[in-house]
Amino acid sequence: MADRPPAIEQSVPLFWPMAAVLGWQQAGYQAMTDGLRFVQEAAEISAPPEPDWASPNEVLLDLDTMRLRDFGGSGTGLPVIIDAPYAGHSATIADFAPGQSLAATLLASGLGRVLVTDWKPATPEMRDFDIDKYLAEINVAIDEVGGRAILVGLCQGGWMSAMVAARFPSKVAALVLAGSPIDTDAGDGPIRRMAHETPLSAYRDMVASHHGRMSGSLMLTGWKNMHAEKQYLGKFLDLYAHIEDRNYIERTETFERWYENPLDLPGRYYLQAIDLLFKQNLFARGEFTGLGRRLSLKDVTCPAYLLAGDSDDITTREQVFAAEDLLGTPKAQIRKLLAKGGHIGLFMGRHTLTDVWPGIAEWIGEQGGK
Repeated sequence: MADRPPAIEQSVPLFWPMAAVLGWQQAGYQAMTDGLRFVQEAAEISAPPEPDWASPNEVLLDLDTMRLRDFGGSGTGLPVIIDAPYAGHSATIADFAPGQSLAATLLASGLGRVLVTDWKPATPEMRDFDIDKYLAEINVAIDEVGGRAILVGLCQGGWMSAMVAARFPSKVAALVLAGSPIDTDAGDGPIRRMAHETPLSAYRDMVASHHGRMSGSLMLTGWKNMHAEKQYLGKFLDLYAHIEDRNYIERTETFERWYENPLDLPGRYYLQAIDLLFKQNLFARGEFTGLGRRLSLKDVTCPAYLLAGDSDDITTREQVFAAEDLLGTPKAQIRKLLAKGGHIGLFMGRHTLTDVWPGIAEWIGEQGGK
C-alpha cells in the first residue's frame, strides 16, 4: 500500500483552525459543513463582543472608578453590595447569564437590596488612580445607600471590602469573602509564586509599555499561559466536538464574551497591589496604610463568611481561610465553607449558585440583609 501523505501540522495553536480546514477538504459534506461552522465560531469566541448584564438594573451612581448598579430587592433590610473583582475582567461575572447570576441568586433569596460595583476599565487619565481612590469610592457607595451595608467581596474585591471594613468598621455590618486573597503568603499557589519570583521591575516595565496602565490583554495572556494546553488548543477541540450542540455553543459564546474582553487597570493601583499586597503582604501583617490610617484586620469585628474553592489555583483556600485568625471577629461569628470547583465557578458556577450561595444568602439575611 502506498504511503499516505503526512497529516497537516496542527500543533501550532494560532494556525490550528486553518490547518483543520485543509484537512477537511477530503471529508464528506457534513464534516465540511461542521468545519465551516467551526471556523465561524472559532472567530467569534476569539474576538467576541463585550459582555452584557443578564438582569435588569439601573446605575445608581456614576463615579470615576465605577458605576454602582442597583438590582433592586425586597426593599427591607440592609443593602448588600457585591464588590466585584477588579483584576482585569468585567464585573458582569456577578450577573453572568440567566441561571448563572450571583446578583439574581441573592435577590431570589429575598434580600432587601442588591447592588454591584461595576468597575471601569482604566483610561489614560486614570493611570495614577491608587488603592485609596477605590476605597474612597466604595465608601461613597455605602454612604449613598444609607451609610451601612453588607459587603460581598469576590476575589480582589474581597481585600478591598476587608480594607473598607477595617477603615470604617461601623459602616460594614457583615462581610463575605469569596475566593479572596487575604493572606497572600499562605499556601503555595501559582499566583503567589509568580508574585514573589517575578521582580517588581518586570511589572513596572509592563505598566510603562502601556503608558502607565496595566494592559488587560497582557494579563489575559498570562492567565491563559497558566493552562496553555486548554486555552490554546483544548477549547478549540471541544468546540469542534460540540459544533452541533447549540446549548454548548451559546454557553461558550457567553463565557468568551466575558473572558476575551479584558480590562486595563491603572498602573499605580496595579503596582501597589503587586508590591504592597502580594509581595510584602502588608495588609495581612497590619502594615498597610489606607486613607491615611494603618489598617488592621483585627479592627474588622463584624460577622464574616469565608468561601473557598477546593480546586481554586488563583486564590488558594489557605489565602482565604487565613482570615479566620486575622480578623477581629469572634470565632463563633465566622463561617467557613470549602466548595467544589475552581475560582471563577465560585461566582458564576451553576452548582455553586444552586447549592452554596442560597445558604450564604440566608446567613446574610440573618445579619440584617432581609
